Amino acid sequence: MKVLVTGGTGFVGQEVLGQLHSAAHSIHVLARQPRSDRLQKIASQYDLDIHPGDVLEANTIEGSLAGVDAVIHLVGIISEAGTQTFENVHIRGTHNVVEASRKFPIKRLVHMSALGTRAQAKSRYHQSKWAAEEIVRQSGLAFTIFRPSLIYGTGDVFVNLFEKLSRFSPFLPVMGTGRGKLQPVPVDAVARAFVKSLTEPKTIGQTYDLCGPDRLTLLEVLDTILAVTGRRRIRFHLPMPLAWQLAMLLEFVFPRLLRRPPPLNRDQLLMLQEDNVGDPAPANRLFGLQPIPFREGIARFLKS
Repeated sequence: MKVLVTGGTGFVGQEVLGQLHSAAHSIHVLARQPRSDRLQKIASQYDLDIHPGDVLEANTIEGSLAGVDAVIHLVGIISEAGTQTFENVHIRGTHNVVEASRKFPIKRLVHMSALGTRAQAKSRYHQSKWAAEEIVRQSGLAFTIFRPSLIYGTGDVFVNLFEKLSRFSPFLPVMGTGRGKLQPVPVDAVARAFVKSLTEPKTIGQTYDLCGPDRLTLLEVLDTILAVTGRRRIRFHLPMPLAWQLAMLLEFVFPRLLRRPPPLNRDQLLMLQEDNVGDPAPANRLFGLQPIPFREGIARFLKS
């Protein structure tokens, strides 16, 4: 199958590319920076065809779709800077990909959403993800939507962040109570679901949660990271009002002065205050997924 991937250079995207390659699919990638060293290295590893383009520029997408059988749409952000806003990337970007795909005989569209996405969500992140889902559902294409919980693995931006903090700091910051529950899922399981869905007719028109077997609070996640690395650190709770003020400051400073997304934003704080759990059973059964326990999973890439 000839597959176009958006967001192929990201953390999840690279795992998807690897599994597409192992499944002998022909892989095409839409890339904003097609000549970057990073992408060139990935291209040589997985024998990619690279197409210059940006999901925010509708006229750059169609050229990558000729002869394509399926689209895996992974592009997404967790923090904003410049034109890379939730509304632009998640809503406008998805609209552009869907509209371009409708002009071709695309057999499958597989879309990356997020667990917790719903109508009337509190966070703008989840609101924009819901709007993107609605675009996909109304596209008329043979779609599948996946909603992963916290995705972890080598190179992730969550587990590895706290592991690095624990190397140098006697404290680990916790925003608020830290009692909102997560259901961390390994990146290889997520990628396997995406790739297998391409050739599974039962997935058409369906939405699946992708979750690990453990329901853990943020405090339990941090404790597990410390246990695996053999470290003892003090958890420092930052009251939510102070965390909110800090997030506002970072949202102002990072995009304007550093031209980078802030490491913490108010949407993340909103999401940390609610449980992020789901039902993994339907996806696990259909795709034969057996996500490993969180502790076992992170022990494979974290060093003590």
